[in-house]
Amino acid sequence: MTVRSTTIKALFVLLSFVVVSVAGCKEDKADPEPFNDGCYPPEVAQIIVKKCATAGCHNTISKDAAGGLDLSTWESMFLGTRNGATTIPFRSDQSTLFYFINTDTTLGIVQQPTMPFNSAPLTPAEVLIIRNWIDNGARNCRGEVKFADNPSRKKFYVANQGCDLVSVHDAATRVAMRCVDVGANATIESPHMIRVSPDGQYWYVAFINSNVFQKYRTSDDTFVAEVNITLGSWNTFAMSPDGTKAWVVDFSQTGRVAYVDLVNMQLMKMYTDPGFFTNPHGSGVSPDGLTLMVTGQIGNKIYKWDVTDPMQPEYTEVIINNSGGPTADPHEVAYSPDGSKYFVTCQGRNEVRVFNSSNDALLAVIPTASFPLEMSFSTSTNYLFVTCETGNSVSVIDYVNLSHVKDIFTGYQPHGIAVDDVKKVVYVANRNTPTSGGPAPHHSSTCGGRNGYLTLINLNTLQLVSGFKMEVSVDPYSVTVRN
Repeated sequence: MTVRSTTIKALFVLLSFVVVSVAGCKEDKADPEPFNDGCYPPEVAQIIVKKCATAGCHNTISKDAAGGLDLSTWESMFLGTRNGATTIPFRSDQSTLFYFINTDTTLGIVQQPTMPFNSAPLTPAEVLIIRNWIDNGARNCRGEVKFADNPSRKKFYVANQGCDLVSVHDAATRVAMRCVDVGANATIESPHMIRVSPDGQYWYVAFINSNVFQKYRTSDDTFVAEVNITLGSWNTFAMSPDGTKAWVVDFSQTGRVAYVDLVNMQLMKMYTDPGFFTNPHGSGVSPDGLTLMVTGQIGNKIYKWDVTDPMQPEYTEVIINNSGGPTADPHEVAYSPDGSKYFVTCQGRNEVRVFNSSNDALLAVIPTASFPLEMSFSTSTNYLFVTCETGNSVSVIDYVNLSHVKDIFTGYQPHGIAVDDVKKVVYVANRNTPTSGGPAPHHSSTCGGRNGYLTLINLNTLQLVSGFKMEVSVDPYSVTVRN
């Protein structure tokens, strides 16, 4: 080989190396930065991450100026906003994320201001992608549904009687994680009371405009069964300590109590007696399961039933006020945790009356804020919490020393209440009806009413938890805890 050909060959190799190197550099420079999809599905990430979780809006840095909502990741989305959950799996009709991106009233609620804020609205195709994604479980990039991983999850439940809806809340984050339609008929049946069974396996709901009493499973909040107890105003119910029986109370002038076998969901007996049983409302069962107490809400009576044999109950009347003045109008009755006493909220006299369980002797008269209604005991402290609806307060009572501790402003028209001794908080459901004078709701409702909200009391400090006001649905009336 000549020197010249060797030189030419070397130059050719060198030139090829330079061309490849330059091409490689150009390709490297053209590579886009990696796209962080936040573990949303690809088509959803293109919308939420690129158009919502942007600088100045719903990303981690800017969320505090955007309602507290961080949409950077699928996980952070489920922490919600300062007003509560934004995305509820399987329920775009209850998800405010959908409300605020939707511009088509035929698809559902349209809420202002339309998001993305100060930008072009999403296209109809993009809105449908988000709606369909939520209705299919709002799954992440791995196909997982949020809150579906733990059937033993600690929860609390709110019965919203204006919409026939129960909202299921994660106790850890407090956001609504599911919404369950309840009732058996097309009309609004108004779920008035909800309670978790003593073993934590089921929850039950009674309605003020229905013929059914319903049972649901707590592990996945699915419907189990219902029993026809005939049409009535079924306001409250009390369960036996072993969770096998319930007594459901019909609040009517000539009242009734339906005795129900909860294992088989069968109506066993209807307690009626027009001669004495007038306007029954509140109910409670003694810790030994042998005594049923029912309040007569108009007047000065409560009714005491010996249910040792629930098919052949024996009753007596207890006069709770014979001192004259306004009638007591007892709303609710509840036994102390040790069963030695029972407490009666007297909405007509703004007080709680305490009686000895063994002989019905009056032990104390404890003043409250105005219109005392529902009660919930703490077992880790000596406190009894009483919602006082027109006083917009919860009265705290020391149930051991039988004394008034304090009144706490909790929101407008507090009604439902439940102590969570594990989380050291007290959940309060504030009805916030249009006549309450309370704050305007953050968003609309599927049934057109005015949303209420939840507030929290710190069980250790007896102070309202600052900054917590979680909106729920219309007329939240009853709260219960599953620990």
